[in-house]
Formats: sequence, C-alpha cells, structure tokens
Amino acid sequence: MGLRPGRCYHKVKKKPYTRISLRKPRRSFVKGVPASKIHQFEMGKNKDYPLKFFLQSKENVQIRSNALEASRVTVTKHLNKNLGPENFFFKVLIYPHHIMRENPMATGAGADRFSEGMRRSFGKPIGQTARVKINQKIFMVKVPSNSEKIVKTAFKRASKRLPGTYKIIGG
Repeated sequence: MGLRPGRCYHKVKKKPYTRISLRKPRRSFVKGVPASKIHQFEMGKNKDYPLKFFLQSKENVQIRSNALEASRVTVTKHLNKNLGPENFFFKVLIYPHHIMRENPMATGAGADRFSEGMRRSFGKPIGQTARVKINQKIFMVKVPSNSEKIVKTAFKRASKRLPGTYKIIGG
C-alpha cells in the first residue's frame, strides 16, 4: 500500500497516540510502529556564531517524519553549498512522537467479500508525526554575520516541504 497524502494527517485532532515501550517493545501499548524517517537532529559545527535564526509555526499542525527529513536535507544542502560544512550549526528542535494510524480500505473487484468496512476500524500504525503548536520553533540555525539572506532562502525552501505556514525569526 502506498503512502497517503500529507493532507490526511496534518490537522491536530484527538489525543496523542504515543505509548511505546523502548525497553520492552512487546509489552508496549502501541505495537508495530515503523521507525522514524529522521535520524540526525544536529548538523554543522557547534560554535558561537553571531546570528541565530528560527523557523516558527503560525498554526497547530502535525508534521510527518518524512516531511521533517525532506526539509532538513533541503536546509543542510543549501547551507553546505553556500557557507561550507564548518560555517553553520543547524538543529531540528522537534521530535515525531505521535503515531499515525490507517484503516486500509480494499478496492477493486471482489473487495466486498473480504473487506470489513468500518468494523474494527481502529487502524494499524503507519508512521510518526510531530505535533506542533502555534509559535513553536521547529528549526534553529546559527551562522556567521553577512549570511542572513542565505538562511532565509534555505528556510523558505524548507517550509515548502512542510504542512502549514511558517515565519522566520531572529537575526
């Protein structure tokens, strides 16, 4: 089964569904959760830079782990190309804890014979999202002076890969 569009999961709805045991995965409340797509949360060299920028959310939204990974790759690629790998520090400030569920629907010829419809419709875990509140910071970048324009273009490119609307703060 393919990946559903992000619009199916970007709204923050009910209670968070997060109960996973790391020590004893067989005894956890939520079983069979696929791994998060984002693994690296800090890139570049962590030094004292004069400028600090944040990408901040303007609305409540859920961000999938694969969208976070795509935007992380976009920012680091742009900063590496224009500033070099030693001249910036980038950090992802959120973690995808919430587990998405899907009730798979059978389609095609003869699907009505083995499809259960809305009976037992709780759904199986299919991925993870980060729940973001209004004005919550998502990314942080520290850069040397005279590189404000580079960071703003990197954040604009990254925000195109994320659901919702965002603003760039700092300087």
